[in-house]
Amino acid sequence: MTNHFNEDDLTLYYYGEGAYRVDRVGRGSPRRRVDQHLERCPACASLYHEIAGTLAMVVAPEVPERGDQYGLEVWQRLRHKLPEQDAPLWKALWTSVFRLDRLVFAAAAAALLLTAFVAGRVWPRQQPAGAPATGAPETAGGAASAGDSRRRILLTSVADHLDRSERVLTDIMNAPRGDISSEQRWADGLLSTSRLYRQDAADAGEQSVAAVLDELERSLLEIVNSPSKISAADLDEIRRRIDAAALLFKVRVMSDELRQREEAPMSLPRTSTRKTS
Repeated sequence: MTNHFNEDDLTLYYYGEGAYRVDRVGRGSPRRRVDQHLERCPACASLYHEIAGTLAMVVAPEVPERGDQYGLEVWQRLRHKLPEQDAPLWKALWTSVFRLDRLVFAAAAAALLLTAFVAGRVWPRQQPAGAPATGAPETAGGAASAGDSRRRILLTSVADHLDRSERVLTDIMNAPRGDISSEQRWADGLLSTSRLYRQDAADAGEQSVAAVLDELERSLLEIVNSPSKISAADLDEIRRRIDAAALLFKVRVMSDELRQREEAPMSLPRTSTRKTS
């Protein structure tokens, strides 16, 4: 009766492991017996070819290469498991002396700092002759700087407002006869803003700016209160008043002047550098 080999034996034979290692191929070796049996037994030969075909489809993963830090990684995993060794006596003495020396140095440094602090608080300090007094002048300087910043912001905002108002006045002067509803909506939005700017300019001492804004406010109010479907005569009357007051010219001049003052150093408020009336 012939003893057949099972799947485990044939698998080990395929990989050359266990008793069927490749280096054991002498007469009477297990691997030699499998070779001879597969030649005589069709059933085992068929089973082996089936197992070999299946195992051939399995690709063995590549072994990753060890990096330069492999030794360090192994040591980090093992060093906590190693038994602790007592430090030499000389090392323990040196460590204790070094720690004591550091404590003495820290205590001395703390004492010096405390002495310097107390001396600075108690020792009378003299102010150099001719040195400017601090406190009130610095406060005054800070207040002046804040005031200049607010004035510059105001003048920039007023210049933008005048530019928008100039466009409305230009549209009124050149609008076709009959419908000024678009110009009225723009003028209505500028009217409330113009009142606020006029009051702020007056409070800041910018009288020339406040005067131009006052004239502009009256013209904007007249445009807003006029009928949208305005007659030719009423539109000509509005234009005549704008021309008579030279309002469009004043708005342009004041806007240019404020733009120039934005770039120049802030100075005291002035009435105007140009004649606008």
